[in-house]
Amino acid sequence: MTPTRSPEAVTLFLAGDVMTGRGIDQILPHPADPHIYESYVRSAKDYVLLAERRNGPIPQPVSFEYVWGDALDELNRRRLDARIINLETAITNSASAEPKGINYKMSPANVGVIRTAGIDCCVLANNHILDWGPSGLLETLHTLNRVGVQFTGAGCDAARATAPAIVDRGNSRLFVFSLACVDSGVPHEWAAGSERPGINLVPALSGDAAEEIIERIHTAVGKKHPVIVSIHWGGNWGYPVPEQHRLFAYRLIDAGCVDVIHGHSSHHAKGIEVYRGKLILYGCGDLINDYEGIEGWEQYRSDLALMYFPAIRTTDGSLAGLEMTPLQIRNMRLNRAARTDVEHLARILNREGKVFGTEVLIETDNTLKLKW
Repeated sequence: MTPTRSPEAVTLFLAGDVMTGRGIDQILPHPADPHIYESYVRSAKDYVLLAERRNGPIPQPVSFEYVWGDALDELNRRRLDARIINLETAITNSASAEPKGINYKMSPANVGVIRTAGIDCCVLANNHILDWGPSGLLETLHTLNRVGVQFTGAGCDAARATAPAIVDRGNSRLFVFSLACVDSGVPHEWAAGSERPGINLVPALSGDAAEEIIERIHTAVGKKHPVIVSIHWGGNWGYPVPEQHRLFAYRLIDAGCVDVIHGHSSHHAKGIEVYRGKLILYGCGDLINDYEGIEGWEQYRSDLALMYFPAIRTTDGSLAGLEMTPLQIRNMRLNRAARTDVEHLARILNREGKVFGTEVLIETDNTLKLKW
């Protein structure tokens, strides 16, 4: 049964890291130059070979729909007011790689992979969006503008980088703010300046930083609308939630102007909290990546992904419900997760959610539902 859209709530699609560069870009119709500058790998094509070695041949080129796989069915069957992802890939043909060891890029000619999923907003404050320098960032912004996809968290200057994206859906209007923290691996020099392209970087999760964000939200939003603050924070691996992350999220929610904390950076899902009725996702995990076949960190199962579908009440911004759809990355495509993998994700979320007073229930269709 297709859910109906409720005037009392907005229903969102939220995702963690969407990494359509490197190996993913190489299987799409218009791949960029595959040359990369990693210690052991010099061609992005090698990531395709690793995936094929693990799970068999991948037809090439694939369509833009291919990498979304079964996720497209989920997106199309739901009545969604906004679709928001953390795009952790520069969309550029730049050859000026930053000397940081890992550099993600996707050809601008492959931007259809974003459009085909109907993405409304890409949050860009993360540790890969400037992998190909300021020119690569500006080309990314230009490309998203050209195809009508909104973005926030990066810009040609600080004013643009800190400005929200505004998603209009008839009678509803949603504000999305994006910021990144240095503990996610963002270089300090990536911060946008008054005349310098860059991202919305928060040097420290302090009370002063929270107050600055709160003031910016009050100024931009005006009357009450649902507000999402999307934060790229923390390391790639590990389940513990740093105390400074929790306290920072609490400060934003306590101010009465933030309804959802959309956290990402971890390559696997982390515990979920509902604080004063408001949703906190501390780590959404990857949705799309090219890690298939890479050895190391297998215990975290970065091949398992979650699509998050929160319903937010328009009256007070509180969480009306959260459903999640488990998927598995196989052959660089999102496939419905097997029951055993759904049970694995449920165990992890219940173990990590215990300290937050949350648990997940497995529904008959193998989706997950949050209980708090």
